[in-house]
Amino acid sequence: MGTVTESVYASGVIKADNQYTVFATVSGVLQKVNVSVGQTISKGQALFQIESEKANLATENARLAYEISQESGRFIQDKIAEAELRVQSTKDKLVLDESIYKRSKNVKEYNAISEVDFEKVELAYKNSKSNYASALKQLSQLKSQLQNEQSRSNINLKINEKSQSDFTVKSAFSGELFDILVKEGTLISPQTPLATIGKKDNYLLELDVDENDMVRVTVGQKVLVTMDSYKGKVFEATVDKIYPIMDVRSRTFKIEAHFAQTPPKLYPNLTAEANIIINVRKNVLTIPRNYLIDDEYVLVNDDEKRKIKIGLSDYQNVEVLEGLTEDETIYLPK
Repeated sequence: MGTVTESVYASGVIKADNQYTVFATVSGVLQKVNVSVGQTISKGQALFQIESEKANLATENARLAYEISQESGRFIQDKIAEAELRVQSTKDKLVLDESIYKRSKNVKEYNAISEVDFEKVELAYKNSKSNYASALKQLSQLKSQLQNEQSRSNINLKINEKSQSDFTVKSAFSGELFDILVKEGTLISPQTPLATIGKKDNYLLELDVDENDMVRVTVGQKVLVTMDSYKGKVFEATVDKIYPIMDVRSRTFKIEAHFAQTPPKLYPNLTAEANIIINVRKNVLTIPRNYLIDDEYVLVNDDEKRKIKIGLSDYQNVEVLEGLTEDETIYLPK
């Protein structure tokens, strides 16, 4: 009688918590490295400076355009003030002409005003209405012009300032700088990895599980981990995250596990192998796996081939459900 442990094999690497690779968002020559390997990094800290002379010139040009727009804005504001006076003047004229028109219309019914004089009054009223509408339209256009010019130059300045800031590569998280992957003077692009950063002394396992085994893996399962760095030792961990999408190139799923007790010393990207425990059965009839023939037969009485029914299996033992008793002897196939 013995114990059979069913498990799923996985392989992967040790990673620092929140470990990530730093990339730039622009291309250019790496002008300066502001940090060193092993340094503690704060969120938002400047890591690298990329040559940005063109960006500086573009920003300065945008700033000059903004200042010019401010000067132009003051000129337009003067014109707006004049337009507002014109609006008020035409409005006053319209009120007066409308009053005269209404009185003239009333007395026209009693023939107290000639047709020619009434037409003159009516024409003056219509001209006043047109002039007032024209003055309002001009005022609205001047205000829109002022707003558009200032907004356009302000937005253009902000865009260039943002573009200029992109030439300073900053850290997205706090942590430890594990590696610098480039040297000063290197031509880099947004696809060039610059550095690796992660949380110091806080590590996890990133494992790949074959698609054929993935359906049996769940969060919370126990994991037995071995590493070349700690030969002969087995560490326990727990599955705490499953990425629900398969890598089509490797046909594997990525999972994360945390150590129950972290090994004394770890480094990012150390390799690891793991067995994710699916099921454990104790006090069951087992036979060595290498005694099994074609997954369903064993040799008894030296050369008699007997069919058996098996249950769980691991790398060493197989559970026997039917076809064999505890006191029978089996033989190793030749």
